[in-house]
Amino acid sequence: MHRGDNTSVYSNQSYIHDDLIKLVRKHMTSTWQEPTPPHDREAMRDIVALLKTHNGPLILDSFCGTGMSTAKLASQHPKALVIGIDKSADRLRRHVQTPSHNYHLIRGNCEHIWAQLVAANIDCEQHYLLYPNPWPKKAHLKRRIHGHPSFPLLQQLGGAIEVRSNWKIYVDEFAAAAQLLGLDTQVKSLSATDPMTLFERKYAANSENLWVCRAATA
Repeated sequence: MHRGDNTSVYSNQSYIHDDLIKLVRKHMTSTWQEPTPPHDREAMRDIVALLKTHNGPLILDSFCGTGMSTAKLASQHPKALVIGIDKSADRLRRHVQTPSHNYHLIRGNCEHIWAQLVAANIDCEQHYLLYPNPWPKKAHLKRRIHGHPSFPLLQQLGGAIEVRSNWKIYVDEFAAAAQLLGLDTQVKSLSATDPMTLFERKYAANSENLWVCRAATA
């Protein structure tokens, strides 16, 4: 099995997936129309209510896990409303509360919430996707964020996007896909002196290579 640029990620894929460009272009010519479950509509109502009482910009922390990164982002951006989204109630229950009052954790499917935000013409200033499941098997391209039909929604949400991973192929793929959406991208190695997530803390402690893609409107 190939391990890409990092010995911790096992994959039978050594380079950017051959089908990536074709797949992203296909998704760019259609609108993702998967029905929104009731609990995701309720999550959206909660977000709208929070936005109505907050005058600052919106920052999204998608797939936030235990919300460690959400709390850190809130402390770094005290004027922003930081919303962490994760579908796992168990992960969210393990959140360690911090003194910051400008963040909230929402249980829901990120893709459905992105779609509702776009439909409501709600923009975000910054969007973080930190250490999402890389789905490293070559056959699992469509399960990665940039291989999912909801991917174009990220560009429609606006704002600067930051993706972090310990698998460089994943970051390179995201950058290539984001460029197709018309975004400027930059991929760099990352030194996690102040880890944002539990995964990042673990990887940094193991001296693993970390990578970041930053994407924004040209």
